[in-house]
Amino acid sequence: MIAQDTIVALATPSGAGAIAVIRVSGKDAITICSPLFRSVSGKELKTQKTHTIHLGHIIDNNRILDEVLVSLFKGTNSYTGEPTVEISCHGSVYIQQEIIQLLLRSGCRIANAGEFTLRSFINGKLDLSQAEAVADLIASDSEASHQIAMQQMRGGFSSEIKNLRDELLNFASLIELELDFAEEDVEFADRTQFKDLISRITKVLKRLIDSFAVGNVIKNGIPVAIVGEPNVGKSTLLNALLNEERAIVSEIAGTTRDTIEDEITIGGIGFRFIDTAGIRDTKDVVENIGIKKTFEKIEQAQVVIYLIDSSQLTQEGVTELKIEIGKIKNKYPQKPLLVVANKIDKLNNDQIEDLKSEIDNIHLLSAKQNIGVEALQNKLLEFVNTGALRNNETIVTNTRHYDALLKALEEIQKVQYGLDSGLSGDLMAIDIRQALYHFGEITGEITSDDLLGNIFANFCIGK
Repeated sequence: MIAQDTIVALATPSGAGAIAVIRVSGKDAITICSPLFRSVSGKELKTQKTHTIHLGHIIDNNRILDEVLVSLFKGTNSYTGEPTVEISCHGSVYIQQEIIQLLLRSGCRIANAGEFTLRSFINGKLDLSQAEAVADLIASDSEASHQIAMQQMRGGFSSEIKNLRDELLNFASLIELELDFAEEDVEFADRTQFKDLISRITKVLKRLIDSFAVGNVIKNGIPVAIVGEPNVGKSTLLNALLNEERAIVSEIAGTTRDTIEDEITIGGIGFRFIDTAGIRDTKDVVENIGIKKTFEKIEQAQVVIYLIDSSQLTQEGVTELKIEIGKIKNKYPQKPLLVVANKIDKLNNDQIEDLKSEIDNIHLLSAKQNIGVEALQNKLLEFVNTGALRNNETIVTNTRHYDALLKALEEIQKVQYGLDSGLSGDLMAIDIRQALYHFGEITGEITSDDLLGNIFANFCIGK
């Protein structure tokens, strides 16, 4: 996996555009590119200083392929930590392919997915969690996901883990040293300080583990299921939230027979709204399949909007509604449920006040008239705990990191038990080594080719 050859790939999206960037990296990158580039100044590329840009032409046997700008990175002063050349050419697909084919014939090979970032990790430019953040940054589609990826790529998360690992490693060394002097019954590791350290590590690990609940939904978008009886305005609400005619709206009950999904960003947070089939008893086979999917989407959703038609709500209907709300809350006790009354434009002030007094925390709106839609968006933001994000605290978004943190916490709790029960140093040392192992898995101090292959296979080719 740690290849020494020179690799090439298109670093910009494939297809035609104003410009394209072709990246070449490896020990022979400059040697390969130099004879293919004719500078307008007449200077040879390989004699130029690092971190300079040069105007000239790419030449294939005296045939000019394109006028380009070449960026030069010598030695280890590059993204990959090895000599790198970046060729900015015109964005014609034909030109891109001609230059890449020329480089392949000259001694390069096509880069594998994520191979540039893999080399950056191998050459010590990034640790593993920072390298993974590169992929998250490329995929970020909201302010919040961008902020988290940037914080991780700048080393916030890995720095926190590294500091804990270094402190734990120091105590582990002292305990291991005690084993060498077991017959003399000496104690190098201060048990009081060690207890304080284990307590602090436990607190940090629990905070990081808890942050995953927020980080995961921010990274992937927060799914919100819009449910309710047929013809209460679910599709109209979806269209109002998205500000486009995404779902078919009809006076005929049961129009929506399948789930319709779309995403928007509210306050920097991505939300994925799911318009579901109306819940009712029906003999229509297709509609029943849609209703079954509705309950599946409720299971998957982070937040549930229960929509009602306020204009059709009788006193008997209010009683039934309270029972239905109670059923959903009992079935999904951990899931935020927001009861929303639609079509309030058809109510008078007295009816609106009665509705507020009958149902606690009900949100009133008219999706058709766009009344209360913005307030609903703000209400949804309240369900997302972004305090840690605002305070620039570390938020875990990666499932691999989350799993390693859980395993590290389990081993740290074993060490805590060992300290409390007076366990011998040799047994505690085993648990400490395991905790250190899981810390190392996060930052990449402990890796395997299979692990690296799985991580970097998810990158784009040019990164």
